[in-house]
Amino acid sequence: MNYIKYEEKGKIGTITISNEKQHNALSLSLIKEFDALLSEIAEKRSVNVVIIQAEGKLFSSGHNLHEIGDTPEQDVAKLFNECQLLFENLRKLPQVVIAKVHGIAAAAGCQLVAACDLAVASDDSKFAAPGIKVGLFCSTPAVFISRNLGRKKAAELLFTGDFMSAEDALIHGLVNKVVPRDQLDEETERFANSVARHSLAVLELGKKQFYNQLKMDDFSALQYSSKVITDNSQMEDTAEGIKAFFEKRPPQWAN
Repeated sequence: MNYIKYEEKGKIGTITISNEKQHNALSLSLIKEFDALLSEIAEKRSVNVVIIQAEGKLFSSGHNLHEIGDTPEQDVAKLFNECQLLFENLRKLPQVVIAKVHGIAAAAGCQLVAACDLAVASDDSKFAAPGIKVGLFCSTPAVFISRNLGRKKAAELLFTGDFMSAEDALIHGLVNKVVPRDQLDEETERFANSVARHSLAVLELGKKQFYNQLKMDDFSALQYSSKVITDNSQMEDTAEGIKAFFEKRPPQWAN
């Protein structure tokens, strides 16, 4: 792989965006590598949590504008179709995904943070959807940004193009934690381990249930979730988890 690195440590997999020359832009080539890796991780099922981080001074500047400006419509459509598939597969991934953010996360980079299940940011991080400044409204980033932030704050980010601080990102729900830069590695690993200790089979079920029920009205969601938790109760790992609870010992997950 040219733009993506991957390593596993215990039950945690770490994807590193390595495209510093282009400010970790989500180019078409990088997107394809990223998507192929997600498919491998999903099939292998050797980890329970995936951390997404980046090399260099910033997390990601978003799409490579050279692949959008003065470019035939069919090529731009191909870029965004491939990106759509990437984000769909990120959502379908059995593992819980944590964005580990430093520096700037802009446009599609901010979209990537918003699309992850959880996010930890360094206190010097900044977030933006600056497409409006070059005449290209951040329509695709708006999808996940508006599903993380309140409507007015999301609109502010999208219509001004200005940066949001890490503190504001925490207050308004774009990230879960903000930590000093020198503690980012340690705190993200600790956060990841707090999820990775659980059954992958149950994490997968829970991730699917969580996002599906968000699209429903209250009692449709409750009806659907009642079926999910009933099915959950019959799983091998659930039987083991309950037995371990009563026996006061750590569960041994079969996954």
